[in-house]
Amino acid sequence: MFFKKQIITSSGSLSSVAWKKFKKNFLGLGSLIFIGITALVALLGYLITPDHTPYANDQYLELGLKKPGFSVLMLPVRDRFVHKSSPFYKTMVWGTVKNRQNIPIRTWSIIKNKVYYIEYGALPGDPSMVNTLPLNMVEMPVKKTFWLGTDRFGRDYLSQLMIGTRVSLSVGLISVIISLVIGIFMGAVGGYYRGWVDNVIVWLINVIWSIPTLLLVIAITFALGKGFWQVFIAVGLTMWVEVARVVRGQILGIREKEYVEAARALGFSNFRIIFHHILPNVMAAVIVISAANFASAILMEAGLSFLGLGVQPPVPSWGSMIKENYGYIVLDYAYLAVLPGIAIMLMVLAFMLMGNALRDALDVRMSEV
Repeated sequence: MFFKKQIITSSGSLSSVAWKKFKKNFLGLGSLIFIGITALVALLGYLITPDHTPYANDQYLELGLKKPGFSVLMLPVRDRFVHKSSPFYKTMVWGTVKNRQNIPIRTWSIIKNKVYYIEYGALPGDPSMVNTLPLNMVEMPVKKTFWLGTDRFGRDYLSQLMIGTRVSLSVGLISVIISLVIGIFMGAVGGYYRGWVDNVIVWLINVIWSIPTLLLVIAITFALGKGFWQVFIAVGLTMWVEVARVVRGQILGIREKEYVEAARALGFSNFRIIFHHILPNVMAAVIVISAANFASAILMEAGLSFLGLGVQPPVPSWGSMIKENYGYIVLDYAYLAVLPGIAIMLMVLAFMLMGNALRDALDVRMSEV
């Protein structure tokens, strides 16, 4: 009975010793903090973005291509239709529809229960450009600052970058989950049963491995169509081979261990042996490769969006933002393409550094005696 208990509890999880080693790695810990901050930004979403409208798509064409720090007066005009306020969780996920129109203005004044104003795009000093509205239809003008400026459509660029974080992290998370489900199953079955089952799985891995990843993703995207979820599925279906190869290689060695032979002798089912006694001992390698796959998924999604095959407008994506603004690189608005590029670089670097730190922390050969 004691021997049976030892078999059941044998597992290779992220122990406290590994966590202490991970915390000593400055780059790994800093990467984890950076990923946590970006994940918090993606989770809160529209609750913290300057533009709360869906997809941060509030456009002011007369304010297109304004530099960072640009400020303008906004005249709020009440909508005659009353919009119900949405719960905070719906606002956090989907944004909120504006219940008033904001008009960018240069000057304004109140005369006899009327508001006289000149729009920002009008020529100052031209009497024909003066507009009027009843006082009961407007609110007091407010100053709006675009901290990272605006794009060519007059949208708040900071809000676009923040919502783009959600797309990049989502595609990485869902793609990694899909790749783990398929890869762990295929690698575990092939490595444990061996024989013709292993030969078929290895043949399938080699076939998919021989096809360039980007071309395979493009082919799957064409088959599934363009869209938000299609990109997640397409990227996930091309990343499972790496997980399967690692899991299969680990299981080929572990299946010959004494505690696995003891589990067979005790009459445990193959399913229980694989998922209760073998897989927990390969999760360290799976965690490390998942961090690398997360970074690869972010790069792949950005490349697809740049080619026009990823998420479609008006959904903001770092790759599509580079595509829309790469023509301004030779002008004074190069930051419109550089900022999302830097965001992609920092995110990928953070996951790679965290993966390296996890590899060092989980490597038993480097453990302190």
